[in-house]
Amino acid sequence: MSFSLFDAPLHEPSQSVGFAGNLIDRQSEKRTDDCVERALADPRVRVLLMRAGRIHLKVNGAGFEPYYPVADASALGAKLQHAVLLGETPQGPVLAAPAGLDPEQLPDGIKAIDYRSVYIQGLLAAPDLGALAQGASLLAWHSSHRFCSKCGQPSQMRAGGYKRFCPACETLHFPRTDPVAIMLSVTKDKCLLGRGPHFGPGMFSALAGFIEPGETIENAVRRETFEEAGIRLGRVVYHASQPWPFPYSLMIGCFGEALNEDITLDAELEACRWFSRDEALAALDRRHPDGIFTPPKGAIAHALIRAWAESA
Repeated sequence: MSFSLFDAPLHEPSQSVGFAGNLIDRQSEKRTDDCVERALADPRVRVLLMRAGRIHLKVNGAGFEPYYPVADASALGAKLQHAVLLGETPQGPVLAAPAGLDPEQLPDGIKAIDYRSVYIQGLLAAPDLGALAQGASLLAWHSSHRFCSKCGQPSQMRAGGYKRFCPACETLHFPRTDPVAIMLSVTKDKCLLGRGPHFGPGMFSALAGFIEPGETIENAVRRETFEEAGIRLGRVVYHASQPWPFPYSLMIGCFGEALNEDITLDAELEACRWFSRDEALAALDRRHPDGIFTPPKGAIAHALIRAWAESA
């Protein structure tokens, strides 16, 4: 039988994680400097409103609605002059804009809910959660990059939010996506999980760290695992990725082949230990006898742990 690059299942593991279900047609090759203005003039346009790590959701019966017509967004003080274009859907264009009202000022029927709670509690469908991640990441980048990093002068948003232009020195700046390696180190029958001091009591997860300039994904996985736990890795295999709007990261999930099992704990971790498959499954299902649990379904750490624990 001949080897094929495409022997893997059509369903990608990345499709099962939170924030990854975005179905918006970004139309990146069609973005113009007036595309936001043209979208605002379209009667079908819908707007997501976000502020300080929260999205403003309309209470709709037992659920939530994330989109606003332009008139409603304006009435709520949305800063439409700072809106970014997410792209096109069959229902029309979609924008994300900074919300104008503090949570305490919101009228009845609208709630400001932080992104993490929205995803953990399943308050939005996967496509809307994906749109949230796109909009939140773009708006966060613009909020922290209002001035040119070359000359310090104010810069201007261009191309619907996908670049900034400095009129003073004519430098172009483009939105960042920060790559983060998240890795599950494994032996034949054990996986390595750790917990940071900021974790909730009892939660263990896969190790993670930012990929540094000039570093491959595989070497970042090896470096971070050794730095945090003293475990040396051999082979590294990519599994899945996850958009992570905190503020604009991409989680790159990998498995690493552990070459030793003696742990040397780094100051970044509060605890780190090996788990058998049965223990890992118990933690995933929140039935571990010691009260240990993993990040929730939808988190890429959960996907990594479950994929390994359920493998033959």
